[in-house]
Amino acid sequence: MALNRREFTQKSAVAGFALTGAVGVLATAPEALASDERSHGGPGRDGDHGHGGHGHGHDRLGYGPLVADPEGLLALPEGFSYRVITRTGVTRLETGEPTPSNHDGTATFAGPRGITYLVNNHELKGPRAKWEHPVPLTEGLVYDPAAAGGCTVVEVHRDGTVAEWVGIAGTSTNCAGGRTSWGTWLTCEENSDLAGKNGMTKDHGYVFEVDPRDRRANLDPKPLKFFGRYDHEAVVVDPKRGHAYLTEDASGPNGLLFRWVPPQGFEHGRGRYRTLADDAGVLQAAKCIDSAGRFVDDLSRATRIGTVYGVDWVDVPDRDARTVPVRKQFADGRVTRARKLEGMWWADGGAYVVSSYAREESPGAAHDGQVWFYDPKRRTLTLKVLLGVNAAPEQDGAFDGPDNITVSPYGGLVIAEDGEGVSHLFGATDSGRTYPIARNDLNDSEFTGVVFSPDGNTLYANIQTPGIMLAITGPWRRQARR
Repeated sequence: MALNRREFTQKSAVAGFALTGAVGVLATAPEALASDERSHGGPGRDGDHGHGGHGHGHDRLGYGPLVADPEGLLALPEGFSYRVITRTGVTRLETGEPTPSNHDGTATFAGPRGITYLVNNHELKGPRAKWEHPVPLTEGLVYDPAAAGGCTVVEVHRDGTVAEWVGIAGTSTNCAGGRTSWGTWLTCEENSDLAGKNGMTKDHGYVFEVDPRDRRANLDPKPLKFFGRYDHEAVVVDPKRGHAYLTEDASGPNGLLFRWVPPQGFEHGRGRYRTLADDAGVLQAAKCIDSAGRFVDDLSRATRIGTVYGVDWVDVPDRDARTVPVRKQFADGRVTRARKLEGMWWADGGAYVVSSYAREESPGAAHDGQVWFYDPKRRTLTLKVLLGVNAAPEQDGAFDGPDNITVSPYGGLVIAEDGEGVSHLFGATDSGRTYPIARNDLNDSEFTGVVFSPDGNTLYANIQTPGIMLAITGPWRRQARR
């Protein structure tokens, strides 16, 4: 059912949203946004790479300035420390092969006796011969033996010991994905090569499910074709309604935000997706309208934090897209696009959605990152974070290019930066104010896979190249809602 102007206005008024560019700040440089809130610190743990200090008061946003790492890997605020969990070519799987490279999207799962499971994507595109450390072709877990990508499962014990094994292999360009409420990981292929292209022997561009707790459930990988075939980025599942939301990282034209509606009577759970037909449910693309009922062609049109759009959903004509890519199946005026639709996270009753940047390929204003919140109850999309164009990305300070994202148990968001120049992990408050959490001191690789442990004590994140998984601990505390 289409959302008309009157319905949108009523829903937005009830929600307390401003309809045309609410009051907000342009969140770019933390120095420009610093409040009077200051964090307090504490010593690092023995055996970790820590930044000791005398602590801080409570009068500054975030956790204070970053301290350069004497090991040349990860700069953190005083009182925080890190530990390397896996490292490509250094750590090894249980079967003896080295940890695969190009770490990307990650999720955590609580296991027995204090164990934390992490499913870690490896964004490896093209044939296996191209990569020194592809995901090993573990028997029974291979989709396409020609493809280099996949997922590993990392098991972190309470005493610090680590084990790693293959969750799925033979997939391509496993970028982001999403955690389900029933404890599995949906890994997304950001590549839509058909069989016979780039050496592939099977079609790609699909979503696959990986169970970190049950290795048998991962045997004979099955593409979940009902989610569509395109350059997937991330996915989240509404635990109440069962809808899945998916992002597409593409240009020429820009990508789309999708919704999958399950068949009537379908019940989610472990192994249930495997029972569905390739054309099960309905795949739809988002169409946004502003408060005046005008069609919004691209999310780059929004220039103020607090902007709210109403959302309709338009059925995808051909979800397997063997002849025409899904995003090219819609005439102008039918769907809303955005450049580099990236990470997603389900929390607060809705989906947080990232658009990494906009430049000349987008019809609206240039920016270096947006974070939106989709409310399925009100069918609204609200701009929560807006990063202005970073004029000097090679200098430390400003942030650009948000990618993977998580909602922090301490309030607000934690965002992995995939922009130009210096790479950070940074936080954003509910009002869109930003602050640094970590800086890559090793190289200019992006951060990926940012996610908290189930108990909220550890922040995991990856440096994508060469492939390093890090565990960050410290004096986390709740951030002000302002």
